[in-house]
Formats: sequence, C-alpha cells, structure tokens
Amino acid sequence: MQTLVLGSTSPFRKTLLEKLNLPFDCAKPNIDETAQVGESPQALVKRLAIEKAQAVANQFPNALIIGSDQVAVCDGDILGKPHTFENGVKQLTKFSDKSVTFYTGLSVYNSATKQSYSLVEPFIVHFNPLSQNEIENYLHAEQPFNCAGSFKSEGLGICLFKKLEGEDPNTLIGLPLIKLVSLLKLHGLDVLAEQLPFIR
Repeated sequence: MQTLVLGSTSPFRKTLLEKLNLPFDCAKPNIDETAQVGESPQALVKRLAIEKAQAVANQFPNALIIGSDQVAVCDGDILGKPHTFENGVKQLTKFSDKSVTFYTGLSVYNSATKQSYSLVEPFIVHFNPLSQNEIENYLHAEQPFNCAGSFKSEGLGICLFKKLEGEDPNTLIGLPLIKLVSLLKLHGLDVLAEQLPFIR
C-alpha cells in the first residue's frame, strides 16, 4: 500500500480520517487560500483542495495525498473561519433562521503517477432563529473560532440547527468520508481490503 497522507493539520479532519482504520501521516500545506476574482465557492474549495494535496507532494514521493477545504455560503457571501469571538457573533447572527450551504472540496493526489481525482460535496444547514444570548452563550461554551461557520456540528453546535441536509454528516465536519472512500478506490486503494484480518 502506498503511504496515505492527510494534507492538513486540522484535528477535526485527522479524527475523521482515523475512522477508516488505516495508517496515515499528516503534513501542513502552506498555500494562499485567498479566493480569485470572480471565483465561485465551488471552484474555490476544489482548487484549494487540489493545491493542498499537491503542496506536500515533494515530502511524499510515493503517496496518496488527501487535500480538503471548506467554506460556508449564506446570501451569496463566502464565509470561512471566524478566528475571533466578534466574527463568530457576526456569522451566527447572519445565519439566524436561514439555510447555509457548506461546500467541501476533496482531492486525492497520487504523487507517484501525478494523477488526481477531485470533487465538491455540498451540505445544507438550516438554522433556528438565534437570539444574541444564544449566540454568545454558544460561542463562549465551545469557542469554535477555527471552524468554518463558527460552530462544531459534532458538539454543542447541534443546538443551533433546525435541520441538516446532506449525504454524509462527516462532510460538515470537514472530510466527506463516503466520497473519500470512492476516490481512494479510483486510485486502487480499497479501504476494506486493507483492514487487518480479525483474530478469531
């Protein structure tokens, strides 16, 4: 099996990838994440996912490298990580009683063959009407300032939602595992075939 590499230092993506029960390395891709003029959210996250995977390829000459990027879109505006409490308040105030689409770009790059498979997976979050108190209480409690959209759906963020709509709940956390398994298979890596046999 080729080395499997997660081109990210996100603890959330690392925890998700561990669900596949395969050994992998993590590497930090140093890329500029600024959107290009006129670039759509879908084009942005797909491009960044590809760039993140390829950015660490020189460290791993024979590897399958996973790149991923995510943005939230509300009322046509692209929103990333808030980084501060004040920005978190702005994002969640904007989301109150609205539907927000999260686009997650996913790419798997074979550094040996230079072949890449990529896609964009949408996920829609329908928010409850949120009071300022609810928003501030949530942000103080969970401090999700490194998460696109200012919440952690796997934690207390669930209190903010009316409904979640998408094919894979892992997508919202940052790594669409169902699609990842498919992309790995296109590269010849069958996740289940690589599992160690059970000791009976």
